[in-house]
Amino acid sequence: MGRTSDAKERLLCVAFDLIWTSSYGSVSVDTICERARVNKGSFYHFFPSKADLAVAAYEEFWQQKRPLYDRVFSPQVPPLERIAQWCELIYTGQKERADQCGRVLGCPYACLGAEMSTQDEKVRLKAEEVFARSCKYLESALADAKREKLVDIKDPKATAETIYAVVMGLLLQAKVRNDVEVLRDLQPTVMRLLGAKAVAT
Repeated sequence: MGRTSDAKERLLCVAFDLIWTSSYGSVSVDTICERARVNKGSFYHFFPSKADLAVAAYEEFWQQKRPLYDRVFSPQVPPLERIAQWCELIYTGQKERADQCGRVLGCPYACLGAEMSTQDEKVRLKAEEVFARSCKYLESALADAKREKLVDIKDPKATAETIYAVVMGLLLQAKVRNDVEVLRDLQPTVMRLLGAKAVAT
């Protein structure tokens, strides 16, 4: 089994990677344990089920990414630059994963949420929760941009949800087409929807 102290962390890391690169349904507990070098007894010591592991793994991934989001969306950064950097972060992140895996993976939360929304409420709620967190960052930037009269919008929250939905749709297209270049013009597309000019990042 290896060192007990990091068995849980290995399970979280392996589960997230396997589910994102494949799918929840195609990844078994046996496969996760084998890849993580953890026996099944230890797996069930940490997690009652595969769904519980998936929820924990996807939460762990979010927590690891959170400092990056905090930096990109820092109030010290001009609001439109925050949005531009977010768009660039999405493109570069997807490109790096595509270079590693040989295919575009799309948003891990959207993929898992879409697959499991009718099958497991815990998993669906986790995906929904992360969507809401991401929208909060976007909403904050849009509220500041509205206050500075950089965009002509009425409701930052509603606009953030719309922009996020558009981005999720483009991520889905990039995955289906297996073409990360679908996301190359993400920033000008988002800025156009906001009635703002593209920003150099």
